[in-house]
Amino acid sequence: MKAARPLALAVLAAALFGAGVPASKSLLAGLTPFQLAGLLYLGAALGVAPAAVRSGGLRLPSARDRGRLRLAGAVAAGGVCGPLLLLFGLRLAGAASVSLWLSFEIAATALVGVLFFRDRIGVRGAAGVLCALAGAALLGAREGASGIAAGGLVLAACACWGLDNQLTALIDSIRPSQIAFWKGLVAGAANLAIGLASAPLAVSAAQIAAAIGVGTLAYGASIALLISASQSLGATRAQSVFASAPFFGAGFAMLFLGEPLGAAHLAAALSFAAGAALLSLDQHAHSHAHPAHEHEHAHRHDDGHHDHPHPDLPRSLWHTHRHRHEPSVHRHPHWPDLHHRHEHGADRVPRCDDPASESPSPTNGGGRGA
Repeated sequence: MKAARPLALAVLAAALFGAGVPASKSLLAGLTPFQLAGLLYLGAALGVAPAAVRSGGLRLPSARDRGRLRLAGAVAAGGVCGPLLLLFGLRLAGAASVSLWLSFEIAATALVGVLFFRDRIGVRGAAGVLCALAGAALLGAREGASGIAAGGLVLAACACWGLDNQLTALIDSIRPSQIAFWKGLVAGAANLAIGLASAPLAVSAAQIAAAIGVGTLAYGASIALLISASQSLGATRAQSVFASAPFFGAGFAMLFLGEPLGAAHLAAALSFAAGAALLSLDQHAHSHAHPAHEHEHAHRHDDGHHDHPHPDLPRSLWHTHRHRHEPSVHRHPHWPDLHHRHEHGADRVPRCDDPASESPSPTNGGGRGA
């Protein structure tokens, strides 16, 4: 019963997020992709603003903090380019197929991590990426020539969000909701400005309000709910529930847009689900060293990396403050997370927790969620 409420919040976050794709399909009838992307992300900023204020105000990383440059990269990749590629793809294919293609984001995040951020994936992770690619190919073949083009655009959007996820995972000076707010505000304003400069608004005030409302609920509120769920369930469990969002989107496309779901959709969904499962199970274990350093980020005390004392604080409760890590060497299964960003070289005991790489927040607030 104790986990029922945060689990329900994670499911609601996934459902709201999944509804964003079929809702956007309808809104594209009167808005250009630039205009709609701008309105959606401005709505996202509005939806996540209360959580950002509760997290310490609408502040940015300091000018000397490399987090500000990383945030700028996340805004460009995940806030500007990602949604545009998605919406251009959505004009060419059905919302159900586009929703399922978005399942590729977890594989894209892993690939970007391997190529540019010194992450590693094993045999199961590589198999998961192949399963995700197979699912994408199945959908592309079903949709025909336009579907192949649409699939390419959506997979490119996932690559942008994969880069966004990796960059925001290295920002520890502000909270996930604050990252999401600034991404939504800056990217939304930029895309809307381009959209208004290139074409006049040809929709009613009610349709503009609807677009902002979709952004508020499907992007802003869903991310705020996910962050809240993560604080009780932990990031991994909450994200595993949130991964159902594309399947919610496909179901909503069938229910509200009348799009048929055929055998290709089912096969692709199973392939994407298998890929996500394999990627989540991929991990490795070896002896590794954590040098001493200090930093500030959201953390809990049951993860094996935070042993500073809090006599009256439950070990599973997320909280934020500046703290010091003493030097340690240990061995355990792990992923490339906030305390394990390293590459294996000739050393017998690879170093993790490089002070040059700040740690991420429990959820990154990145990706499609503003």
